[in-house]
Amino acid sequence: MDLRTPKLPAEERRAATVEAVIDLAAGCDPGEITTTAIASRMQLTQGALFRHFATKDAIWEAVMGWVAEGLLARIDAAIETAPSPLEALEAVFMTHVRFISEHPGVPRIMFGELQRSADSPAKRMVRTLVARYGERLRRLIDEGKARRQVSSDIDTAAAAMLFLSTMQGLVMQSLLSGDVKRIRAAAPGSFALYARAIRRSA
Repeated sequence: MDLRTPKLPAEERRAATVEAVIDLAAGCDPGEITTTAIASRMQLTQGALFRHFATKDAIWEAVMGWVAEGLLARIDAAIETAPSPLEALEAVFMTHVRFISEHPGVPRIMFGELQRSADSPAKRMVRTLVARYGERLRRLIDEGKARRQVSSDIDTAAAAMLFLSTMQGLVMQSLLSGDVKRIRAAAPGSFALYARAIRRSA
């Protein structure tokens, strides 16, 4: 029996594990995070941790599931409240920036998974997240064309890729600076340049 921490329902314990991994990743290489470190962060034994996750890969899969669900839910909420496609794209961009700023361990984990040579459930989940994100962007860009906000000769797929690449560039710069939260300051100017590139001329 673990005498150091109160017993929690299984779902709460799994959620706490995800939170612990993301917190740890904010300050170190995700590839170096061990189950010992996770259990220590949660004030648990490894045995208690493995009662909720069969393997370390299962923990990483749960982390990426949380990221995908949380980010896409915020993005969908931002889209629903925006009055136009171009404003929706801006809302999505800023929503993503806030998510990264609040959870600086997330981009470290995602980049780490994508750099792994072997396939894994977590890596497949990252690819699925990017695909679903891209679908939303392409829909908004096409709606922008229909409403004459976005230039009709813009390649929709390329414009969606440019959006994601701009975001990735901001994240990389913030990681290099050692302060992911600086991404908030650079985001408005970066989106303004993106919007200028796709906006329909008067």
